[in-house]
Amino acid sequence: MEYADPVPVAAIQMVSGVRVADNLRQAASLIGQAAAAGAKLIVLPEYFCLLGQDPADKLAIAETAGLGPNQDFLAGQARQHGIWLVGGTIPVRSPDPERIYNTCLVFDPSGQPHARYDKLHLFGFQGAHESYDESLTIRPGDGRNPAFSLPFGRVGLGICYDVRFPEFFRAQGDMQVIILPAAFTHTTGSAHWEILLRARAIENQCYVLASAQGGRHENGRRTWGHTMLVDPWGEIVDCLPEGPGVVSGELSAERIRAVRRSLPALHDRVVERLA
Repeated sequence: MEYADPVPVAAIQMVSGVRVADNLRQAASLIGQAAAAGAKLIVLPEYFCLLGQDPADKLAIAETAGLGPNQDFLAGQARQHGIWLVGGTIPVRSPDPERIYNTCLVFDPSGQPHARYDKLHLFGFQGAHESYDESLTIRPGDGRNPAFSLPFGRVGLGICYDVRFPEFFRAQGDMQVIILPAAFTHTTGSAHWEILLRARAIENQCYVLASAQGGRHENGRRTWGHTMLVDPWGEIVDCLPEGPGVVSGELSAERIRAVRRSLPALHDRVVERLA
């Protein structure tokens, strides 16, 4: 399938709760809204299917890769709307029975699986009133290059905490867009989210489409939100601060070329020559 430049895209923001069925209904409604507006590529946030009362709750709904209701939902939504769907993340069983993979799956417009990435960098944080250690319930991925190609360009892929590691994205090669499903905490998000997204866009001279959880959840957790599309110059195209909704915009190959012509930073890199 050919796509005219520019390509309409959308990122969905959710405030996922403790019941999978409710979360899937919310996701389906927002996907339908974005598809009806013309989006050809739609991205869901990290943990779109569940933000449980306890981090271990995700173990109970973990699926075998290629089989399960969350994967069926994503494939069905992609097929129903004829879209490329980046399925946020879902828990997928790993060889460790006490830990899952936090997995991002990409489906093509016919509902077929196209790409998979298991989160590599696991978030840990110790604050005055909150703490997190993803390694207790999540097994890191194998670190294979997660980038994949779509008819309208090459896509770099990361999940949430990955955004803090610029070398992780540089290693994925020349990209037209970086996609980042996330569930940033309110504490870290208010300090760093926008800065990090804009930095990844500027240094890679590509778009960044980041889909977030955004609000106060049933389990008491508060996420930062601010789902956004950032262009290759680091300008914010669209942003949703809080609450469920859709962020939309376009990926323009000509905009990428114009930025790279005016400031040829990627061409001027000397890191390889210094190695």
